Amino acid sequence: MNLTGTVYRPPYEANSLLLQVTLGCSHNKCTFCYMYPDVQFAVCPMEEIEADIEEAAQQVPNVRRVFLEHGDAFVLSADRLEAIAEAIHRKLPKVETIAMYASIQNIMHKTDEELRRLRACGIHGLDIGVESGLDAALKYMNKGHTAEEARVQLLRLTDAGMDYSFNTILGCGGAELWKENAEATAELINAVQPHLLFIGSLHAQPGCRLYQDMKDGLFRECTCGQLLDEQERLLSLLDLKDTYYFGSHPSNIVPMQGKLPMHKDDMLEAVRDMRRKLSGHLEEYPVRRGGEGSILTR
Repeated sequence: MNLTGTVYRPPYEANSLLLQVTLGCSHNKCTFCYMYPDVQFAVCPMEEIEADIEEAAQQVPNVRRVFLEHGDAFVLSADRLEAIAEAIHRKLPKVETIAMYASIQNIMHKTDEELRRLRACGIHGLDIGVESGLDAALKYMNKGHTAEEARVQLLRLTDAGMDYSFNTILGCGGAELWKENAEATAELINAVQPHLLFIGSLHAQPGCRLYQDMKDGLFRECTCGQLLDEQERLLSLLDLKDTYYFGSHPSNIVPMQGKLPMHKDDMLEAVRDMRRKLSGHLEEYPVRRGGEGSILTR
């Protein structure tokens, strides 16, 4: 298998076959992102994709899940995605799910009928960087969509039978808007009822605009205390029927996983417990991020 450049995947795709179908990200303008700073977006030729599938069939013939690379493979047309899915199923007949990163704009550009067609050929479990339900945060982070646009498009996925991960970032409203960010994001999450909620915390690395804005004082990062306050406010407002909360990203102060609403009280107590442990450091900024969290169970 030939994978070009740095490869990123969600942590829960660790056992998936990674199949490259695009290079880079078609948007590549998010203020916080440093994943593909110098990568020119391109679509891989179908011949290369088919050759990689043929190689995978020889090496991992029993694979059941495929994750399409790179940054937002769902930007591809429905026809191209359908052709890729057909090639996968032809050579890897045990594959049940074909997942990938996607943006709200990617969904907008597909009709309801196209979404249903893609679901019928196994495309499912999209990983979507919604990030926030607060329009001010979305605008600054240059996501290219509003909260209302996200709500409409995510509900279209649900109508088409597609599960997805709703990815959100604690702290992307900054120190001034942590409370508003928590409340608006909880409202959006409750409206769409995602299958999976992926939680990370804002962090900047050299190579993105956010890093420079922080250095120049143009964006005020949340303190440890504010991040904990935002996480507690978000959790307290979530009213979900059956969502898996995946909050074990190493950027989080409180790494944890669990089911909502089942483990909501446990999660809130974990946040409060961390606040007590960090009582002398709540005004500091996060430096060392936590590692992978444990699964909360009763």
